[in-house]
Amino acid sequence: MKSKNKQKYLVVVVGPTAVGKTDLCVQLAKHFGTEIISADSRQFFREMSIGTAKPSPEEQQGVKHHFVDSHSITEEYSAGAFEQDVLELLEQLFQEHDVVIMTGGSGLYVRAVLEGMDEMPETDPQVREALTKQYELQGLQPLLDKLQELDPLYFEQVDKANPQRVVRALEVCLSSGRPYSSFRSSEKQERPFYSIKIALNRDRAELYSRIDQRMDQMLAQGLQEEAKQLYPYRQHNALQTVGYKEIFDFMEGKYDWEEAVRLLKRNSRRYAKRQLTWFHKNPQEYAWFHPAQQGEIIAFINERMSD
Repeated sequence: MKSKNKQKYLVVVVGPTAVGKTDLCVQLAKHFGTEIISADSRQFFREMSIGTAKPSPEEQQGVKHHFVDSHSITEEYSAGAFEQDVLELLEQLFQEHDVVIMTGGSGLYVRAVLEGMDEMPETDPQVREALTKQYELQGLQPLLDKLQELDPLYFEQVDKANPQRVVRALEVCLSSGRPYSSFRSSEKQERPFYSIKIALNRDRAELYSRIDQRMDQMLAQGLQEEAKQLYPYRQHNALQTVGYKEIFDFMEGKYDWEEAVRLLKRNSRRYAKRQLTWFHKNPQEYAWFHPAQQGEIIAFINERMSD
């Protein structure tokens, strides 16, 4: 029987798209006899498979993955909701396991689980892009209506002629799942487990080559057909993202197919760069490794658990 005082550890593995998180985490989960929580804010959605590089059953190798195909694209799902759902799941998983793996490239979602939501959280830039596009297409009134619905208190205070203020407030509401007006000074939340934070990276040229190869593979697997099926839902936040936006724009005649493929690859590389910038904000926070350093990573985890 396990001691009630035995420590529990959440091993967090982050890194840019296509760096090799899935393969490494499956091996870590097998080594520690545990399960994986996905913190990829696009892999939640059942309808998005090819464009999110969702791990196939073969790639999962029998390891249980949580928060993959857990929601429909028609649902709004925020970092705040993810925080609560993961904490509830961890309470269950830690009854059976001393170690659980969480992995993904969505920094806001990772931070929500580890620390709770910030006083004024950093938000997913894709949410801002979606709101800005809506403003350009439909004007300010639909955004004001949405703000009144999500945060009536701030709606009464905001300068209703200032689109930047309205977009900022909605960006926070949609990313956090809480009213913009509800945020006030707060410290990091205490968690009933220890976190061991690992970040993965590769040589820039190697990473970019892997991203280009992944996009070619997605296209060969039918990304264009998947995007066509999702086109009616294109206004949803989850689809305001690299891999789908470029094909939607192609479908709307904004550029030809050759240009769409070029932009898919360029924008994916830029997305990886933004992810690396996020995880480098606090250089001491993560221990950085190449994905091939599996032995060193396991040794690091064991060392941290024995501290």
